[in-house]
Amino acid sequence: MYKAKKVVVVMPAYNAEKTLEKTYREVMDQGVVDQVILVDDASRDLTVEKARSLAGVKVHVHPVNRGYGSNQKTCYREALKEGADIVIMVHPDYQYTPQLIPAMASLIGNGLYPCVLGSRILGGYSLAGGMPGWKYISNRLLTAFSNLLMGAKLSEYHTGYRAFSRELLERLPLDENSDDFIFDNQMLAQIIWQRQIIAEISCPTKYFEEASSINFKRSVQYGLGCVAVACRFRLARLGWTRPPAYLAGVKI
Repeated sequence: MYKAKKVVVVMPAYNAEKTLEKTYREVMDQGVVDQVILVDDASRDLTVEKARSLAGVKVHVHPVNRGYGSNQKTCYREALKEGADIVIMVHPDYQYTPQLIPAMASLIGNGLYPCVLGSRILGGYSLAGGMPGWKYISNRLLTAFSNLLMGAKLSEYHTGYRAFSRELLERLPLDENSDDFIFDNQMLAQIIWQRQIIAEISCPTKYFEEASSINFKRSVQYGLGCVAVACRFRLARLGWTRPPAYLAGVKI
């Protein structure tokens, strides 16, 4: 709880058996989290069994693999059903430290921002923290391109560490977004489209064997998707084309 606001952490999980408990323990150690919701996207390991052994974790299981975007849709839907005022997404692979949860919750709970991102780029230590060089370069190029076309000034669009106010989540037609990884980019486009301010906080970078990461081929597909999102956003903002479905339904 933060200033009488219910804080719910959501974990989109896939094959996170080895790192889940460590992530969960650190989440609960922060002292502000009221509930943890884990959504498993048909993992092939013992993620579900491990999650059900942890006290207070509410577990939802997709019977088939639906994709990262679909997993997030379930996460946010279930968090709102549980009465969350602040929703923070933490990956259970321990790539993002839960120690930033209180700071992120305070920025939203004090009414300063409706959305907070944990940025691996702010601070300039992403490469030292183990981010592969090709990921860093592509991150910077895609971010610069997205900022230019969407009129924002974010340090990165590709972090999986995110916090949202209930009011913001209720305004976004998330079901119109992709079920794949491009969901992340489309969601930020929706927030920028309605001219909401996005805050960022520096997040240490951690890359290790158990941390999830998409392969090069999927990364290229994701990158092309980001370019398409930015282009469609710009054309729609200029009034040259109709907004795509995920933007057309956004309340402004």
